[in-house]
Amino acid sequence: MLNPIHLRTLQECVRTGSFAEAGRALGYTASAVSQQMVLLERAIGSALFERSARSARSTALAVRLADRSRDALGALDALEREVRAMVAGEEGSLRLASFATANARVLPDVLAAVIAQRPNAEVQLDEGEPDEVLGGVLDGTLDAAVVFEYDLDPRQWPIDLCVEELMAEPLRLALPETHRLARAAEVDLRELADDAWICTRQDTAGARSLVRLAAAAGFVPRITFRSNDYSVIRDLVARELGVAVLPGLALPDQAVRTCRIAGWQPYRRVKALYRKQNTNPLLPIALECLAKYCAQVANDWHADPHDHCTENA
Repeated sequence: MLNPIHLRTLQECVRTGSFAEAGRALGYTASAVSQQMVLLERAIGSALFERSARSARSTALAVRLADRSRDALGALDALEREVRAMVAGEEGSLRLASFATANARVLPDVLAAVIAQRPNAEVQLDEGEPDEVLGGVLDGTLDAAVVFEYDLDPRQWPIDLCVEELMAEPLRLALPETHRLARAAEVDLRELADDAWICTRQDTAGARSLVRLAAAAGFVPRITFRSNDYSVIRDLVARELGVAVLPGLALPDQAVRTCRIAGWQPYRRVKALYRKQNTNPLLPIALECLAKYCAQVANDWHADPHDHCTENA
């Protein structure tokens, strides 16, 4: 195999016409240059110089080899620069996944911040529920996934994954503007025992959490509509078709009234999952941005003058 160091030295020998001059240009002794050229000649099986006591004249083969090696050495230099940039996180790729409400409220800021710091990196985002994206983290298809877990529907994550909590979303009641309790700061769930309820699909953590919340209040919720799209749930509530429990990221800006659940505060917890062995230099940047922007969103909830609840893990 041709040694790129020897090829670079050959180029300088051909350019200067002298081992001594090539050595001065490259920081070698003339003897070291001569030894490199002997090794290169052995590698190709042919002489590259016509040597005499005072000179070493390049052969046609040497000139040809020096010329043809320029593109190869240039490509190698480019590869070395690219590898150094990837190791430093300047380039490379980052593959993330998250659930719908986090994608709507948090991930745009996170992605913009990562790209601003590493404009030459390729950043990808996919969307899915926790069970849909978990496999991608485990098999390395994804660098990290943003998932959720309800206090009322706890789960165990694989032990070979790192789990970092990013924020705790308070669960709030969502009521139509015309609802009899719409102006209350907090509502006892028992007062909603006879209302129609709207929630996510039956096999979801959100639906199970609602059933457990209602059971603690002594009733079984009468669920009339189901959707995994919180914008659909908000619209159905706004049209006076029922009431709902929404996590913080899904809280509406208008058209629907929200209030605290009386008694204790349940949460949906947003977490980042990633493999312990993941050495992608872009991953720490993404995790830092996720923590920053999730904290900003959570601070908005805590800044609510009507919100005096405390966390219960």
